[in-house]
Amino acid sequence: MLAIVIIVGAVVIDFLWLDRDRKRWGWMKSWSTFHKVLFFAGFFVVSTCIYLGLSAGFI
Repeated sequence: MLAIVIIVGAVVIDFLWLDRDRKRWGWMKSWSTFHKVLFFAGFFVVSTCIYLGLSAGFI
């Protein structure tokens, strides 16, 4: 779970704090807040599924 928190935290910090001039996330400029939340929620779900799928043999 720590790996998921680190990955999601890094993306959120990059989106909200580090990318001041919108070079990496500029393609989302015209999106509504709802679509941005939906994108990041989907990112979190997919990241969690991949992490759990890859670590299923070790649990």
